[in-house]
Amino acid sequence: MTRTSATGARSGRSGFTLVEMMVVLVVLGLMAAVVVVAIPDGRMTVAAEGERFAARLKRAQEEAVLVNRPVQVELTAGGYAFRVRDAGGWRALDDGPFRPEAWAPRTRATSEKDVRRIAFDPTGIATPAHITLSRGDRAVEVAVDQAGNVRIDAL
Repeated sequence: MTRTSATGARSGRSGFTLVEMMVVLVVLGLMAAVVVVAIPDGRMTVAAEGERFAARLKRAQEEAVLVNRPVQVELTAGGYAFRVRDAGGWRALDDGPFRPEAWAPRTRATSEKDVRRIAFDPTGIATPAHITLSRGDRAVEVAVDQAGNVRIDAL
């Protein structure tokens, strides 16, 4: 059977009409727009950075209790690192979740009493500290109390 067009003319050619091609391109464009809007921003917010820092502090406390040895978090202007106390003194703890971490670009970490180390002893007790992470006009405070509880507050 020979194909006919919408006008009734018979055509021996097969293929897509211009309208069909335009509909496909519009649908693809809409799908691409949805994907672009749904992709999260690759930059870490200061709130997300505070949550990650607090989670790693809590993990350091758990490590101190589980392995029955003190764990220390050393803060610098560029980031933070973990150390553990053993027979030879303090040594770097850099395996698994304890790898040294750099702050995201333009993030400033400050503390009210210039605390540079937070230590967790084997009972879970910690050095109290209030660390403020700020970037631009956004800031969060990560607080550690003497009992080792870690809290995050938006400022």
